[in-house]
Amino acid sequence: MTTPDFEDLLRKASLRVTRPRLAVLGAVHDHPHADTDTVIGQVRAGLGAVSHQAVYDVLRVLTDAGLVRRIQPAGATARYEARVGDNHHHVVCRTCGAIEDVDCAVGQSPCLTASDDHGFSLDEAEVVYWGTCPDCSTAPTAANATLEGTR
Repeated sequence: MTTPDFEDLLRKASLRVTRPRLAVLGAVHDHPHADTDTVIGQVRAGLGAVSHQAVYDVLRVLTDAGLVRRIQPAGATARYEARVGDNHHHVVCRTCGAIEDVDCAVGQSPCLTASDDHGFSLDEAEVVYWGTCPDCSTAPTAANATLEGTR
């Protein structure tokens, strides 16, 4: 997306267009599943001195407005993504922490049927798949490297 597209997104969400908001939107769009440190680094690369708090505030405003999505797999830091408005899930590598999107297997939300919804009106199902990414699966482990070195 381009800056005019980001400006339009902000205006449609009834938000003022500011340089920090544009920079944060750009960072999240360019770096899917970025943590706050990555977003801060990207924003500072484009704008110069911007406080951590300013970036945190913008991320909160954009999340509240539905322009970005905050995800936080168990044991991981919060990540932000620009893919909003659908019911996709995530796969997370237990070794390196890489995160990828996984489309819902059934369709629009909720894609899972709860065994008992306890009277809730369900509108979203969040699933996190855990495993090992292809890079980590094929990387030699320290133990294997030691064993191979003694042969």
